[in-house]
Amino acid sequence: MHGRTSFLLVIVSLLLSACGTGGSPVPPAERTEPATATVATLAPSATVTRTPLPAVTSVQSFQTGSYRNLFEEYLGKSEEDIQAKLDSAWRMLFYGDDESERVYYPVGDGMAYMLDVGNNDVRSEGMSYGMMIAVQLDKQEEFNRLWKWTKTHMYQTDGPYRGYFSWHCDRDGKQLAANPASDGEEWFVTALFFASKRWGDGEGEYNYRAEADAILRAMRTKTAEGGIATDMFDPVTKQVVFVPSGRNSTFTDPSYHLPAFYELWALWAAEDNAFWSEAAAESRKFFHLAAHPVTGLMPDYSNFDGTPTGGEHEDFRFDAWRTLANVAVDYAWFGKDPWQVEQSDRVLSFLAAQDSGFYGNQYTLEGKALSGDHSTGLVAMAGVAALAAHREIGEPFVLELWNAKIPRGTWRYYDGLLYFMALLHVSGNFQGYAP
Repeated sequence: MHGRTSFLLVIVSLLLSACGTGGSPVPPAERTEPATATVATLAPSATVTRTPLPAVTSVQSFQTGSYRNLFEEYLGKSEEDIQAKLDSAWRMLFYGDDESERVYYPVGDGMAYMLDVGNNDVRSEGMSYGMMIAVQLDKQEEFNRLWKWTKTHMYQTDGPYRGYFSWHCDRDGKQLAANPASDGEEWFVTALFFASKRWGDGEGEYNYRAEADAILRAMRTKTAEGGIATDMFDPVTKQVVFVPSGRNSTFTDPSYHLPAFYELWALWAAEDNAFWSEAAAESRKFFHLAAHPVTGLMPDYSNFDGTPTGGEHEDFRFDAWRTLANVAVDYAWFGKDPWQVEQSDRVLSFLAAQDSGFYGNQYTLEGKALSGDHSTGLVAMAGVAALAAHREIGEPFVLELWNAKIPRGTWRYYDGLLYFMALLHVSGNFQGYAP
């Protein structure tokens, strides 16, 4: 879960927290560094003739092992230019200037954390994203440092949340809330499975596959233990919950739905394989319900039937940016739902039609602008959505991602990590490594 102000945290914790144990993660009223590029020059019209997408059998990247490189395919960029862009993002966000560039900070005995700079804390979201970037780039030292910090400071060894991870800590490792945010666990599991394939399993916390299975087991056994913690997936709808605790477990966050990951868990997990396959199918159905039929926008929070939960987070805001990528990656990797192409076309066409292509970063689901800021994080997710969109609709967003600058300054954490993962996806360098 990404940046929020302390005021928002206090207010929403009072409204939503479960049984008084820790503050629940809440999406932010977050400022972002404004992007300056625009898709106006290539914005598609309603009557454009659409180039056919590759056949479904050829876009199932996980089965074929062939991941599309849209920078090369659409823009003609060379392998050297693409690698240079990835190298620049790595140098700046992981090893750049302490005050204005990096979000990765090595500390202590073989550890490191990813800093949410604007809020001066460490979040399970950012730690899991950092681990995923590291495993995709074959950076085992950085991966292990992040995982050791996570297990040392965020992992709950006892109490009702035993087996889960605190959603945020201070820079010294003190937990600021006991409860987890479900997205962190989801990304930890998948990154650990990939690490098992890339580097093999070691001992203790570096037995990556065993660690992934332990997290999955915790996700499915909490309700039976009683107390305030619940399973991380609702047992009836098979959908990921917002927070596995109290009332917060009775609704979901659409950006937490990661059917491509669940498909992998169904193949690799030590147990509950049928459940994870069903969870993937249910998340695909859920996307149909949560997406507005005209704009394609999804809310930050919703009920399990896809309807917005109400309040500030019934709109398309910072969390919801990620739904663009989640839909498209699932299509690119598995190709099981042709609707995902329609959805990607729909939401990108909506963004391209906004203010001569200079789209804002927050909207009502019906398409009323709630902010004039143009954010690199949304630019990044729109670029990933091109993996499931027709070329005439997706190409402008691939170009905008290519031209986007690496985020700097106070709000570089969320925008920067989404930007980096988008570069990996769109260049074909974000891949599923099977243990």
